[in-house]
Amino acid sequence: MLMLRTMRNLESGIWNGGHGFQIPNSRFLIAAVFVAVRVLVSAQETGKTVADGVYTDAQAARGSTAYEAACAGCHRGDLGGATGPALRDQRFARQFAGKDLGALFTKIATTMPRNAPASLGDNVYLDVVAHVLKENGFPAGPQELAADGLDQIRVLPGRPKPPPPIGDFSYVEVVGCLTPGAQHTWLLTRAGAPSVPPAAKAAASQAASASRPLGTQTFHLVDAVAYSPDDHKGQKMFVRGLLIRLPDEQRITISTFETVSPTCNE
Repeated sequence: MLMLRTMRNLESGIWNGGHGFQIPNSRFLIAAVFVAVRVLVSAQETGKTVADGVYTDAQAARGSTAYEAACAGCHRGDLGGATGPALRDQRFARQFAGKDLGALFTKIATTMPRNAPASLGDNVYLDVVAHVLKENGFPAGPQELAADGLDQIRVLPGRPKPPPPIGDFSYVEVVGCLTPGAQHTWLLTRAGAPSVPPAAKAAASQAASASRPLGTQTFHLVDAVAYSPDDHKGQKMFVRGLLIRLPDEQRITISTFETVSPTCNE
C-alpha cells in the first residue's frame, strides 16, 4: 500500500517551466520507496502467517480476561457480534484476511472499547489480538506476540476452533449397541469413542452417525428407561448427552436417543 501511494506521488510530480520535472519532497519520497521495498521484500522472505503460532496461550488467556471486561459487551463473549461487528468467521475474513496483523491491531487499539478507545495500552491490545486469533482457530506458539513485526505477519481467514478435550461432564455424542444390563439398567456396548458435537451441525452429525464404526467402550445410560429401551434392544443407537466418568464405569445422561440401524451387525 505504501508503495502504491508512493508511486502515485511520483506520478504527481510537476513540470516547472525551464526548471524541468520536479517532485515535491523528493528526498522523503525516495526514502519512503526504500522503506516500502524493504518491508515488501522482508514479508515475502518470511512468509509468516497467523497460522505459525505467533502468540502464547498465556497471552491469549490474559487477552480473554481483557476482552471480557472491555469488548464483550459490544462484540459478545464468543466474538459473534452484537452492537459491534463480529470478530470471527466470515466478517473476520472479509475485513482482515490478506492484510498484515498490524491492521487488526490498529483497528482494535484505536477503536476499542467504544466508550474509551486507545485507553488500554499496547500490551493489553496485543493480548486481545492474541485472544481473537485463538478464537479464530489459530494455534499458539512459544513466543508472545509483540508490536515489532506485526506488519510482517499475514492474516488468514479464520478456522474452526479445535474441539475441547473430553473429560468429566463433557457434552458428547456416541454410537453403540443398546444392551440390557443388570438390575434393569441399560448399557451402550461396543461403543466408539465419544466426541464433542459440532456447534452448528447437529443434524448433519446425527445423519453421519450411521457410518460410524462401533468400538470397545461401554456406557451406562442413566435415564434410558424414559426412552422405551425395550423397543430398541440390540439396535445401533446414536446417543448424545452429559458424560459422567466414575472410577468403575462411564455414564451418560441422555438428551438425544435415536436408532441408527435396526441391528448392530457390522
